[in-house]
Amino acid sequence: MPIRRFGGHRSLVSHAPKLSYGYTKMNVSKSGCRVFSANSTTAGAELAKKITERLGVELGKAVVYQESDKETRVDVKESVRGQDIFIIQTIPRDVNTAIMELLVMSYALKTSCANNIIGVIPYFPYSKQCKMRKRGSIVCKLLAAMLAKAGLTQIITMDLHQKEIQGFFTFPVDNLRASPFLIQYIQEEIPDYRNAVIVAKSPSAAKRAQSYAERLRLGLAVIHGEADHSESDMADGRHSPPLSRTTTGHKGLQLPSSTASGHHTPFPGIELPIMMAKEKPPITVVGDVGGRIAIIVDDMIDEVEDFVATAEILKARGAYKIYVMATHGLLSADAPRLIEESAIDEVVVTNTVPHEVQKLQCPKIKTVDVSMILAEAIRRIHNGESMAYLFRNITVDD
Repeated sequence: MPIRRFGGHRSLVSHAPKLSYGYTKMNVSKSGCRVFSANSTTAGAELAKKITERLGVELGKAVVYQESDKETRVDVKESVRGQDIFIIQTIPRDVNTAIMELLVMSYALKTSCANNIIGVIPYFPYSKQCKMRKRGSIVCKLLAAMLAKAGLTQIITMDLHQKEIQGFFTFPVDNLRASPFLIQYIQEEIPDYRNAVIVAKSPSAAKRAQSYAERLRLGLAVIHGEADHSESDMADGRHSPPLSRTTTGHKGLQLPSSTASGHHTPFPGIELPIMMAKEKPPITVVGDVGGRIAIIVDDMIDEVEDFVATAEILKARGAYKIYVMATHGLLSADAPRLIEESAIDEVVVTNTVPHEVQKLQCPKIKTVDVSMILAEAIRRIHNGESMAYLFRNITVDD
């Protein structure tokens, strides 16, 4: 019986077929552990099936569906009393329905006396709303509180949009990385990758690009001057105190005074120095991409206009082939059509988010399977083993 080792721990596999990138199936102890999928759609449950196949366990028996009035209902069909429960929830296009499915299932398992309820959420929704913007709210923090209230005791996720999101939770969060799988794809699937350069489409993505460049021993290029639409409204627009309309200079703080009629004169206001508005410099490419393969890296691909514009700039600077690599392929709106018509040669994303429909619309989209690391994380947590092996060589900036 062949033995496959994972970080010093043995997994016994009997004639197991090889899976992607040479990994084989691994088993987890079936006692006291159940794995459920909270997705009501077939596409959303695909990742859960791959994970349970790698673990060597069956998917838990539960029914998740929407009633005629669009309410979410969950029926758990087996006993979970005193057991460790892992809920795998991928986030399809209908984000809010997926969140309600996760919340309702978590609460159903909590009231069924499950011991621990661990959410496996590869792409954490609302992660782009993790900062205060104008008079908005930090929705990501609200969602973290809702998950805790519903009964979750831990979360396994992957490549959070901002690592500081982990501080929103009152329970442990394991933020796994997809970069080892994407780097392996570059080495094995991109011919002549040694002639490539890693590209950050904005200065804010430079740290991630630098991490890839250092691990692959490649050059680095940064696009500077391109408008970053996703962060353009970060300024807090709440003017407090309001600007004075009556004073022309700084009068100093004055106490309100009473008039003969008994009315109070309000504070005259204090004029503060106004922050100068930012002015975007002309678009420049810091780094040499002429005659090279350009590999743009980011954590997610949602609306692709910025990536398409970056590809056109790189093509104009002499790059002869352009790849886009990201962990989460949201690919919203007309993303498949725009990619197909653009200078981008290939878009590589993982299967943290279902995107089979987009792949049918655009053959340039390729998928890397990350179910192996998610399955190993589940196995280690259930068996009480250290998670350090999954974070080896991961630095603070990664």
